[in-house]
Amino acid sequence: MDHLPLDGKIALVTGAATGIGRATVLGLAQAGASIWINHLGQCERAEQLCREVDSSGGQARHIEADVSSAAAVAGMFEEILADGPLDLLVNNAGVIMEKPFLDTTEQDWAQVLGVDLHGVYRCCQHALRHMQPRGYGAIVNVASDLGFLGRSDYAAYCTAKAGVIGLTRSLAREFAASGIRLNAVAPGPIATAMVSPEHMSAEWMAKELDIPMARLGTPEEVAAAIVFLLSPQASYFTGQVLGPNGGSWMGA
Repeated sequence: MDHLPLDGKIALVTGAATGIGRATVLGLAQAGASIWINHLGQCERAEQLCREVDSSGGQARHIEADVSSAAAVAGMFEEILADGPLDLLVNNAGVIMEKPFLDTTEQDWAQVLGVDLHGVYRCCQHALRHMQPRGYGAIVNVASDLGFLGRSDYAAYCTAKAGVIGLTRSLAREFAASGIRLNAVAPGPIATAMVSPEHMSAEWMAKELDIPMARLGTPEEVAAAIVFLLSPQASYFTGQVLGPNGGSWMGA
């Protein structure tokens, strides 16, 4: 059997039961990694994903934890690391909220940043404490093109995703000498449950579809970028932000 690029590596993917997280789990499994599937209240879907990975010859387990809770994240890492080392981390868990800024409450703000930014901080900190003494590790944080662009009525989300980009680049500089790479992806509009009429206004959907490639991206297209950044092929990538976005953002 051909050697796979991530053979023997152990990965944790947060928010992994659906969407980009789910596609990333499948992509990592195809690349040879064993995966911890983090979720919140998605046991049935997580179990189904584990069975899908196992049936294809991979290894996956699921673990429930709310990344907006410091105690829950600590407990998750305690359980994972008691079982063995962690080589790879994908911070994908996220929430989004469409609300005018002047109507955004303290609770709204805390809810979005609690998952989308503070959750990334917590998971990175636990992972890096483990990875640094080992001198190896790779982390990919899922941001958004809106972290660059901004958008009316999405101040909390855009702020959180801009923070993820800044955090990724800062940590990349701090931990490069320790042999740890940190990168981010900043997807544009992707065909997931988050980008749907249930969560987005019709006006938003119409505006976002008017992008150069004139279509939504797929979770698999984002997952491919994530798997690449975690792989040995990206050994000279750190502090970078890849943008699978159909041309919605073309900045540096």
